[in-house]
Amino acid sequence: MKRPLLLLFPVLLLFESCSTEPIQNNNGNEALPNGPESTDLYFPSSTSGEWETLSTAELGWNPNAELALRDFLDEKDTKAFIILKDGKMAVEWYFDDHTQNTSWYWASAGKTLTAFTVGLAQEEGILTISDKTSDYLGQGWTSLTSEKENLITIWHQMTMTTGMNSLQFDCITPNCLEYVADAGTRWVYHNGPYTLLQDVVANASGGEWTDYFNQKLRDRIGMDGFWFSTNDLNNVYFSTARSMARFGLLNLSNGIWDGEVILADETYIDAMKNTSQDFNKAYGYLWWLNGKTTYLAPGLPIEFDGELIPNAPTDTYAGLGKNDQKLYVVPSLGLVIVRLGEDAGENLLGPSSFDNALWEKLNAFIN
Repeated sequence: MKRPLLLLFPVLLLFESCSTEPIQNNNGNEALPNGPESTDLYFPSSTSGEWETLSTAELGWNPNAELALRDFLDEKDTKAFIILKDGKMAVEWYFDDHTQNTSWYWASAGKTLTAFTVGLAQEEGILTISDKTSDYLGQGWTSLTSEKENLITIWHQMTMTTGMNSLQFDCITPNCLEYVADAGTRWVYHNGPYTLLQDVVANASGGEWTDYFNQKLRDRIGMDGFWFSTNDLNNVYFSTARSMARFGLLNLSNGIWDGEVILADETYIDAMKNTSQDFNKAYGYLWWLNGKTTYLAPGLPIEFDGELIPNAPTDTYAGLGKNDQKLYVVPSLGLVIVRLGEDAGENLLGPSSFDNALWEKLNAFIN
């Protein structure tokens, strides 16, 4: 039976137009523009802390709702909050002792970084997402039979459809990667197979994951940050809020950074930000998607009716992490929104009712 998610969240404790001018990619080849005109977007310097601002008065946003939004964020133990409008800084708030230079964890919002990097690796030709995972991790990376293990591809890892038991959620060793169903026959939010995507990329590149990620993505758009395992199993990204905003802006511009094509594969970018499989309409390649008629949430095998975040614009897509780490991208409004901080009250892995409550405050502010 389908039920409204709002009633069940407290129990989930485990749980537009394109430029007509061709753009050159890094290899000097012509690449088609693949998003809102990047010339309409502002990009901050990759070598300095300079970032142009827009006042909320210039934008015509509601000053009477600004204090209510800020108070709400403060009450919910927020550490950092940013709103970019067309790339320019419209809001940048920090709370308690958090500053512009303080690093914080992305939790599962960082899965979006991995999805983008897998796209870079495929574009470079060192892997294809339809490849068997065992081609890169070797036979026996799970406890499955060879026949069942060889059904699992990189695509299944990115879409949460590996079919394996997720009870040992973060575990990445073969003994706890156990068969439940054939790959591609169900959607279950599972960290272990996701984390191993980074080993796939590392082995495909012949180097280290962090080196590949830093060279191909982080350093090219001026991000800071580092990967760190918080439990010796997972691999979590830490950075400043501004770096999360930079990555959001890169996605808003569909892989182009200030005229440089970072990821030119329009087909991959489109697939990454749209429904990726038949079970959870609100999930792409490690991105959460608004505007769908139904969705699944981490931890429950129940399909919920309605949009993931009813108060958010339908074209919103998001990186959503444990304890309410949030990265929202809204192409129709030219917005990137970042929230980092402590748990807002539900101790959930990704989506939570905080998303909808926050967007209620945002709508009053930016309307």
